Amino acid sequence: MSELSFYLGTHEPSWLRSADVPLFVSHRRLARLKTLHPATCRWALDSGGFTELSLHGKWVTSAEGYAAAAADYMTTVGNLDFAAIQDWMCEPFMLQQTGLTVRQHQERTVASYLQLRDLAPGVPWLPVLQGWTLADYMTCADLYAAAGVDLTLLPRVGLGSVCRRQNTIRIGMLVSVLSGLGLKLHGFGVKTSGLSLYGAHLASADSMAWSLDARHAAPLPGCTHKNCANCLIYAAIWRDQLLGRHVLSGYAA
Repeated sequence: MSELSFYLGTHEPSWLRSADVPLFVSHRRLARLKTLHPATCRWALDSGGFTELSLHGKWVTSAEGYAAAAADYMTTVGNLDFAAIQDWMCEPFMLQQTGLTVRQHQERTVASYLQLRDLAPGVPWLPVLQGWTLADYMTCADLYAAAGVDLTLLPRVGLGSVCRRQNTIRIGMLVSVLSGLGLKLHGFGVKTSGLSLYGAHLASADSMAWSLDARHAAPLPGCTHKNCANCLIYAAIWRDQLLGRHVLSGYAA
């Protein structure tokens, strides 16, 4: 029986002060807070790379600035399980945005892990495998190995560029193969269909699918907002229901 750590994605970094379930919070949101407070829950830091590369075709947040912020979150907020690096996604439209190749994105991704690890060695950085085909991901793993990084020894390895094609048999096979190599994978933005296909091969995952569901549903009884798209109560119930379904298949929170 495999154990899956599931993080609720949220646009509300203030939830860190009250939630009792693991959260997945973007640096782009957290950096807006004027004051940081200790977290009441475990959480993981998203670098916000998908948004940044989509908007600018490059990273405009410096490695030095991001590393300093992550180190601050470690000490001030606490309970940080891992922080995603400033990786470079490999979807075809993202390559069009940057004008670079898959290999160049992979090289920059590995370089980000090495640089952030040097800048803030106390932060639990999450290396990310990037690519599009299985061969690409294997090449990226080789690039880490060539840099002296044994991914099998790390507590988590992020799997990039799969969230928009996760409910396919091809991605299920990809996750199975990489997991079989001994990698403890984190799935970004995994939906229920993805969990059903390959959740047993993941060590952890995050999702904001609950927010979209809530946007198209009536608010919960007692909630006064228009909908529950940013409601911690709704999100926690959604998570419990999701994991309740998958616990039957051998998954746990």
